[in-house]
Amino acid sequence: MAAITACLLAAAAEGRRHVVAVRPLYGGSDHLLASGLLGTDVTWAAADAVAAARRPDTGLVIVETPANPTLELLDLARVAEQCGDVPLLVDNTFATPILQKPAEYGATLVVHSATKYLGGHGDVLGGVVATTDAWAERLRPIRAITGSVLHPLSSYLLHRGLQTLPLRVRHQSQNAQKLVDRLLANPVVERVYYPGLPDCDPRHLVGRQMSGPGAVFAMAIRGGYEAAARTADSVRLITHAVSLGGVDTLIQHPASLTHRPVAADAKPHASVLRVSVGLEDPEDLYADLERALRS
Repeated sequence: MAAITACLLAAAAEGRRHVVAVRPLYGGSDHLLASGLLGTDVTWAAADAVAAARRPDTGLVIVETPANPTLELLDLARVAEQCGDVPLLVDNTFATPILQKPAEYGATLVVHSATKYLGGHGDVLGGVVATTDAWAERLRPIRAITGSVLHPLSSYLLHRGLQTLPLRVRHQSQNAQKLVDRLLANPVVERVYYPGLPDCDPRHLVGRQMSGPGAVFAMAIRGGYEAAARTADSVRLITHAVSLGGVDTLIQHPASLTHRPVAADAKPHASVLRVSVGLEDPEDLYADLERALRS
């Protein structure tokens, strides 16, 4: 959130307060843009309508891929083509630098919630903006004025997390794929959203833009809101909590938690649960999910 806020403030400082944003986004980012809290004027556009949504005062185009919470994928090169001279900001938190490098496809600003995979242990708060030298110069004074400077312990914890980032992401992705394969056959699960599934990647971006499908998936539960909430409350090994990207597997209900403030027409369906897969044994994880689903 602080990273995206700094980018919005930097664009606004040059009189470019208009933003083109593509949903879905993380609920906090969506709410920040929709509320106009920073004085921004937002046009919500489909990925193939970014060019038409641009204005002379457009300061940023903001996208997230894979998107939170239902893992939609965007072809970044195609979006970047539509941006013209407007900087493209990509939230790359779900993919991490291990699986996706948006700058290679035209992004000017690449944002990570370092609280997630970069830290990797659920014990640090931070954000990262990877960008050009010129944008870095514009962001530094905003970082200082707003107080969004990491303290030494957080810096140490992030450094520690980065040392194991490739190993964690790859192993967690393998665990996620194993869980998804089994959940596809579970009668309580109506649909699974995961970039490793063909129907979730019609443009074949995994293997081209992304080197792997990642370690987060979502699933729609038969029975709607009540069934989804009951499933999340019934896990024992898995933790019912927000956040993602840590060594522990987490499950949460986006419609009532991370995406609760999102507009009704953009809110995830009430039956959807999001799972961030950790490093536990996948057999243990599935046993926990299967028992919770039966509840």
